[in-house]
Amino acid sequence: MGLRKGHGSSTSKTRKRLQRSSTPPRIPRSVLRILSVIGLILALTWTAVERLKDDPIGISHFGARFINWDSRREEVKNAFITSWDAYYANAWGNDRYHPLSATGSQMSPNGLGWIIIDSLDTMMIMNLTTRLGEPRKWLQRSLNYDQNQDVNTFETTIRMLGGLLSAHYLSTKLPDISSRRDQVYLSKAVEIAERLLPAYQSRSGIPYASVHLGRKKGLPSHADGGSSSMAEAATLQLEMKYLSYLTGNETYWRKAERIMKVLDDNAAQDGLLPIFVHPETGKFTTSEIRLGSRGDSYYEYLIKQYLQTGGQEPVYLEMWEEALDGIRKHLITTTSESQLKFVAELPQGIGGPLSPKMDHLVCFLPGTIALGATGGYTLAAARKTLDWDADKERQIQLARDLMKTCWGMYAVTKTGLAPEIAWFHARNEDLEPVPGDRPTTSTRNSLGSWRRDYIVKPLDSHNLQRPETVESLLMMWRITEDPQYREMGWKIFKAFEKYTKVSHAQGYTSLDDVNAIPPPTRDNMESFWLAETLKYLYLLFSPVELLPLHEVVFNTEAHVFPVMKSLKWKTGWSRRSRGT
Repeated sequence: MGLRKGHGSSTSKTRKRLQRSSTPPRIPRSVLRILSVIGLILALTWTAVERLKDDPIGISHFGARFINWDSRREEVKNAFITSWDAYYANAWGNDRYHPLSATGSQMSPNGLGWIIIDSLDTMMIMNLTTRLGEPRKWLQRSLNYDQNQDVNTFETTIRMLGGLLSAHYLSTKLPDISSRRDQVYLSKAVEIAERLLPAYQSRSGIPYASVHLGRKKGLPSHADGGSSSMAEAATLQLEMKYLSYLTGNETYWRKAERIMKVLDDNAAQDGLLPIFVHPETGKFTTSEIRLGSRGDSYYEYLIKQYLQTGGQEPVYLEMWEEALDGIRKHLITTTSESQLKFVAELPQGIGGPLSPKMDHLVCFLPGTIALGATGGYTLAAARKTLDWDADKERQIQLARDLMKTCWGMYAVTKTGLAPEIAWFHARNEDLEPVPGDRPTTSTRNSLGSWRRDYIVKPLDSHNLQRPETVESLLMMWRITEDPQYREMGWKIFKAFEKYTKVSHAQGYTSLDDVNAIPPPTRDNMESFWLAETLKYLYLLFSPVELLPLHEVVFNTEAHVFPVMKSLKWKTGWSRRSRGT
């Protein structure tokens, strides 16, 4: 018994020793607290990083004061130089440039100077004086409009006439780029304008879609039953009025002005005009309304006509404000996931359902709204004026909201470049008529959420180097002084650099699919890449004193005209009463 008892006692002690040795040592509470804090910090950091990755706007703009914007502007300038030098080396004198094949092609038997004239004022703004000499010589020695060629009335006006007039203006405004040969700009502008005048010889005064340069004859459209695009007819006024101002020839002013009367006499509901008008009757030939192709620049030129004449033609401000109210009432609706505001279309006109489609072309609108609300002055200055009111505040908020949606077209794609057209997921009830009567909620700033809202269809996924978003970014930066718009522009520029540059010798090209990496390319450089996109980016990174928005207006091809303060003529028409 004693042996067994003693043996049992020894076993019990051994078991206790083993239990004590297998028990983990206690971690001091102070260490546990430190580990807890570290874990919390790591969790919060991970959460913050994930949120930043999901933020479609980001935080880089908060460091804007430390950024060397002059350096960024020089990078844009270098992109222009690369593009221009490639064109000059591989396709000089041609209307089109094909960077992949390093060749050019013409739009007429002898060329119209499409790229050359469209690029003149950008070179002037960038102070590229050594590169201006050859274009001036080409204009004097090679450009001849007496050709067997029909041209689009609108495109020729905004690009060729607009480009020549802008070059004339800047040659008097910027002394470093002036030359004794500068008279060629105005003389060629008058010459092309005279060949465009026959387009206005319809029964109604609505211009024909095209004009034959050699025969000096207006030509109706071969499609759309002979109708003219409403936007094209209503986007000739800045150019023709400025030409009258320079030459003293009232004809150009009155021809362009009559279009506005004929369109307005249709008394379209809430200032929203259908996209086709017949040149003989002056009546609309469709009920479809949109602010993309064939609708866009009508609205742009309403407020810009008012600004161009220094506020001396209030009828255009009235028409703009009526149209903007109509846009807010009938076209602005929201996405289903993020509540992003976008500009829908009305395929059946007012009263019909909305189509959740928005062309990149529509992205002129946020900047134009801000320009109309402030007259081109800073928001801080505009708010101190006597006519500032709650409605103008709402306009600025709408401009901010739409700018965010336009930025989203870039942010959601794999290349960071926008498609030609975006579609949106929207609830059925938000596509019913009169969306402006329904309440909306604040936008959800989540990239993941945005990606579920945007739809990029294969046929719409190309990028043509369009300028509308960077145009609005310039306006929004100059007016709101919010650096996020500059930073958005920088991200867009870097995406162009990364995906559209072919080589230093060949320049930049358009893309076939913004959601493919690497993106397939098109063998074409649009002239508005030089005339608009790079110009607006350059100005976005430039000091605000360069071409102040309250002193100049940009035409729809980004050509620069001055605000005309002394007018020889008054508005030659008045609106009919809406009750008749």
